[in-house]
Amino acid sequence: MELLDKLNWRYAAKAMNGKVVPEEKVERILEAARLAPTSSGLQPFEIFVVKNQDVKEKIKPVAWNQSVVTDCSHLLVFAAWDTYTPERINYMFDLTNKIRGFENEGWENYRQMLLSSYPQKDAEENFNHAAKQAYIAFAEALTACAFEGVDATPMEGFDPEAVDQILGLREKGLRSAVLLPIGYRKEDEDWLVNLVKVRKPMEDMVTVID
Repeated sequence: MELLDKLNWRYAAKAMNGKVVPEEKVERILEAARLAPTSSGLQPFEIFVVKNQDVKEKIKPVAWNQSVVTDCSHLLVFAAWDTYTPERINYMFDLTNKIRGFENEGWENYRQMLLSSYPQKDAEENFNHAAKQAYIAFAEALTACAFEGVDATPMEGFDPEAVDQILGLREKGLRSAVLLPIGYRKEDEDWLVNLVKVRKPMEDMVTVID
């Protein structure tokens, strides 16, 4: 029940007080994102941790001037691969073989299947697939924030192309997918802080097929 209690505690903070989140908490939040499952284990994204206040100030105007962008402790930017390439696919398969210390015929056959499929697809289709994987890690980070008692504000309200330009993502073969400011709520300026959490009832969301 402890995790559910913490998830009930969390909400999308609309105002933050600028207090700095301890680095050990940030590291655990990032580790939760790193441990997230992804399709074929490719982890087709990177996370940029923006602590620099000047960079946050540049991002704020292209994120609907939301105050949490500049008042947060850390701004996490989840950036997905712009497409799948043989080099990116091979890197993850080679890394797996290196860490596990052996090669597996089935695993190598799976590598070849991906190499004959993903790189030939349209780049936009590949980016959309990669972005979905980034969202899985994003959700893990959001849950980890709640577990750590850290506030977070999921944000799709921003201009991705502008954020890409500010952070130089396109040159790295990346595109921003979603933002996650983390920090601590500023209760006296947050209109949402004391409102009851509203979610659909379980019976309207879950269908059990026996």
